[in-house]
Amino acid sequence: MDGVSTSTADIVLVHGGFVDGSGWQSVYKILTKDGYSVSIVQNPTATLEDDVAVTRRVIASQKRPVILVGHSYGGAVITEAGNDPKVAGLVYITAFAPDIGESVSTLIKNPPPGAPVPPILPPQEGYLFLDKAKFPAAFAADVDPETASFMADSQVPWGVGALGGTISKPAWKTKPSWYLIATDDKMIPPPAQHLMAQRAGSTVAEVKGSHAIYVSKPEAVAALIEKAAKGVKLAVN
Repeated sequence: MDGVSTSTADIVLVHGGFVDGSGWQSVYKILTKDGYSVSIVQNPTATLEDDVAVTRRVIASQKRPVILVGHSYGGAVITEAGNDPKVAGLVYITAFAPDIGESVSTLIKNPPPGAPVPPILPPQEGYLFLDKAKFPAAFAADVDPETASFMADSQVPWGVGALGGTISKPAWKTKPSWYLIATDDKMIPPPAQHLMAQRAGSTVAEVKGSHAIYVSKPEAVAALIEKAAKGVKLAVN
């Protein structure tokens, strides 16, 4: 079945801030082995508007209804891009799921007392980075040290404009959604994930893992994506 799509839905994976699409490799391998056609978006993460446009181009190239998956900031991207009529369902992987008029900036503005503070350095020419020394513990605590160090050293600049981009129409209000909560996340507090998932009416899965759960626990992530793909079959058949 490898490389041959036997599904009724195509999968599009959208990465978050500070990283690129290569982190999806293990999830990609599982999904393609299970017969899904999988595309990975490489967003520049400079502005939300640009990232939504890039994602929509990938959606347009799909042959079947799309399960649109976003990790972290990628959740904001899929919340807007998911309004595309080709999108049948949304999957949030420890991700932001903003409402109308909200942005990542507004969602992180007032963290709850005692919540971990992500080690984001002051902006450099309009772009953000995480402190390399603190990256592994904050972003990828359950990823093997060598990979976590590589992720820290290969960070993609995250534009302040991307964080400030607001949602005009949240796709989760009209599309079914699934949400994987990472219980040991030090970037997006789990209580905030619960609130966003509940607000979106998402089907929730909870997995013990870090913010980089798509790297550390690809089987759990792929399982939820496949559940979503099977869950929309009735709607698209």
